[in-house]
Amino acid sequence: MSSPGGPAGRGGGVLPPQVTAALERDAAVLVSPEELLVGARRTPVAGRSGREQLAGLAQELAAAPAGSLAIGAVPFDPAAPGALAIATDVLRLPRSHRRGAAVPPSVPGGGGLQVLRSTPRPSPEEHRQAVADAVRRIAAGDLAKVVLARSVDVRLRNAPAVADVVERLAAANPTARVLAVPLPAPAGTWLVGATPELLVRRRGREVVSVPLAGSQPRSSDPAVDATRAARLVGSDKDRREHDFVVEAIVEALRPLCTEVRAPAPELLATPAVWHLATTITGRLRDPATTSADLVAALHPTPAVAGTPRDAAVALIAELEGFDRGCYAGAIGWQDGAGDGEWSVGVRCAELAGNRLRLFAGGGIVAGSDPEAELAETSAKLRTVLDALGIEAGVASGRGSVAGSGGTGRAVG
Repeated sequence: MSSPGGPAGRGGGVLPPQVTAALERDAAVLVSPEELLVGARRTPVAGRSGREQLAGLAQELAAAPAGSLAIGAVPFDPAAPGALAIATDVLRLPRSHRRGAAVPPSVPGGGGLQVLRSTPRPSPEEHRQAVADAVRRIAAGDLAKVVLARSVDVRLRNAPAVADVVERLAAANPTARVLAVPLPAPAGTWLVGATPELLVRRRGREVVSVPLAGSQPRSSDPAVDATRAARLVGSDKDRREHDFVVEAIVEALRPLCTEVRAPAPELLATPAVWHLATTITGRLRDPATTSADLVAALHPTPAVAGTPRDAAVALIAELEGFDRGCYAGAIGWQDGAGDGEWSVGVRCAELAGNRLRLFAGGGIVAGSDPEAELAETSAKLRTVLDALGIEAGVASGRGSVAGSGGTGRAVG
């Protein structure tokens, strides 16, 4: 990663120069496993909330110049302010899959960003207590599953360029959906991340959704890693957590699609986490149904909220103690034909100058263990932290201050 404000991806990086240049001009960038998509010259979609913006996408695209795209983010709470825009300058390129391409360090002589301070919200103990409270609510019959997240606020010595952050995330996560979306407020804030989860893709009448639920941290020891993968496959708790998500998505798609199929889950590996994944497919009953219509029907799924949805969302508001914003939202695009691809906004962070707010969550069901859930969120935080070279102690929720030599040291 280059020094703050400097170029990234020029001379061996994974992003072409025109993509990094567009990021320097506040374009939105979405990198799927197949392509890089850049949306510039963006005009906000009418409507205050994400729900209102989704409802108006087709009409606004119909009035936009040919080749325009709707691109951006719908917040976790669809009633909250949305971050969707119409881009009239669109670039689409095949994605390069050069894992570990040369990326200059962010600090001369160093391999990662220097942390001045990190503050977990809630604290590790508070998160464990929230998980225990949720398990009690589930045992009482209030709900079957809830996804509880935590955040970590990180203050960096220097402000990294957004293009540098995307370069690092794309290099470290070659099969993920890497994103950089400007948020409307506060000014200068971006949502960045490398999510493995496809909410929904619409190509003509063909529909695909690949929910993830149930996970185990990866290990650098191959034997331990294989044991964890096998443990995940055989886990009744994780399979129940996953089934809640699959059943909800199938139920939401059936009124809109024929031929809805949901085979048995498979293992999906990211650099930091093993997941259970199911590839759900369907065929639209009405070809006029757009990708935005599908997002409105599905979001938020039990993978990021819980089930029943209303009870889970209410418990999240009670126990988490912070505003998710566009974390766990729907991030993607739609074209004038109604086709589009939307990811679930996990493995994400908000970046504003030298301030980074990271997010990670885990599904809580009957039998969930608070300590294991804390470890799961720590593993998920590593997706962004490892790519940026930030110290491991930040993921575990320990505060951090900069030492006299300028490198971060964990305290507390």
